[in-house]
Amino acid sequence: MNNSRVIVAALCAGVFVVGTSEYLVAGLLPQVGDSLGISVGAAGQVVTAYALGVVIGGPLVAAATARLPRRPLALGLMLLFAAGSAVSAWAPDFAVLLAGRVLSSFSHAAFVASALVTATRVVPPERAGRAIAAVASGFTVATLLGVPIGALLGERAGWRIPFVVLTALALAATAMLAAVLPDQEAPSASLRAETRLLIRGPVLLTVLTTAVGTSGAATVFTYIAPLLTRIAGFSAPAVSALLLAYGGGSFAGNLIAGRLTDRSLGGTIRAVFGGLVGVLAAVPVAVVWQPSAVLLVLLLGLLATATIAPLQGIVLRYAGAAPTLAVAVNVGAFNLGNAMGSAIGGAIVAAGALRWTGFAGALLTLIGLALSYAAVPRSGTADEFLEPAATRPART
Repeated sequence: MNNSRVIVAALCAGVFVVGTSEYLVAGLLPQVGDSLGISVGAAGQVVTAYALGVVIGGPLVAAATARLPRRPLALGLMLLFAAGSAVSAWAPDFAVLLAGRVLSSFSHAAFVASALVTATRVVPPERAGRAIAAVASGFTVATLLGVPIGALLGERAGWRIPFVVLTALALAATAMLAAVLPDQEAPSASLRAETRLLIRGPVLLTVLTTAVGTSGAATVFTYIAPLLTRIAGFSAPAVSALLLAYGGGSFAGNLIAGRLTDRSLGGTIRAVFGGLVGVLAAVPVAVVWQPSAVLLVLLLGLLATATIAPLQGIVLRYAGAAPTLAVAVNVGAFNLGNAMGSAIGGAIVAAGALRWTGFAGALLTLIGLALSYAAVPRSGTADEFLEPAATRPART
């Protein structure tokens, strides 16, 4: 294994730890509520607080650290995450738990942005999409293995133990990164340059595309379990197996999209969004028959995370020599999309229309598809688009 692959693997491990933390607590809310003497609804605010920390705090941390060398920055962010996990594990009351989660969340977007940027710097330009997908696969492995194993551990040993394990894993990832990350000069771009590139029309359009386009899948996936049990008639064990298959599809779809991204950024994201529109629109019909429901879950898994590599690749290409802040904001946009989709889906479910969440998801993804044509105009040649932003006149 060459050095670049070792570096990408270490960055993927760090993203796995961060990704596991993001969704783990959602499966432990009853235990958290009972332990701290609060309702499950109140305990759920730790999920909201983490999401807000990623969306708001992440870009602020990325902006504040824009001029730091990448190696010590990555190590510092992982240590910050470990500190937040340790505080969460120790928390004697809800306020301290909330503080620990927010502390961890501040490192999330900045670390992922730093990891993606570093990964694309250690591979040839024609393999950047695959590098992004390899790092992002840490999220899919977290969904496939980290979250369910952590939730099971929490049920058996108490909700604090998964946070203890996360702290240990974060420290192990820090040691791994310290061993393999190369020393690099501090980025030459100033915060002003990072901000100027962030507010360029194409970058903002891509961030908007990310938030809106990815919210469609979240509208359905957040409520996939009740869809499969109440509408399709699957048993709880069968749903668990289907979710495992979903995670496997997500892992494969992400890696496939990384390869396709290296061939065509715009073409890949439009193909993925187009496929998602069709799959989501088919939900109300497909979910009533178990064989088609199984196919639906597999296709949704294959396409849902296939958006990561092309959307982050587009931001990286447009931001050029000063990408960290823009990538961090786009990481937050993925989280914002999940939050929006969950909220919209929740409103539909509350109205008694669980089966029809797919139509809302398809509409949101269709809007994302339309925005992608504005973010990456088809009239631009591949060579023009792939030219580094630092050497290209700004598009407005």
